[in-house]
Amino acid sequence: MAKRYTVSDGKLVLAIEEADEGGYIVTSPLDPELITESETISEAFANARDALKALTRSRAKLMKKLPLASANR
Repeated sequence: MAKRYTVSDGKLVLAIEEADEGGYIVTSPLDPELITESETISEAFANARDALKALTRSRAKLMKKLPLASANR
């Protein structure tokens, strides 16, 4: 069974699980759509920040496309 840790840098809370092939699988208990991987813990935070930025941009684009969002402008 792979070890799983919950860690925080004061801004992000991440669940980090050791991957069978090495490195880590990185998720967030606060945002189920945030999923990435890394080789180190510090890389996990950097990759999670990048993934969060991409999710934020994607969600903003989606909101612009929703008919309800357009009607509220």
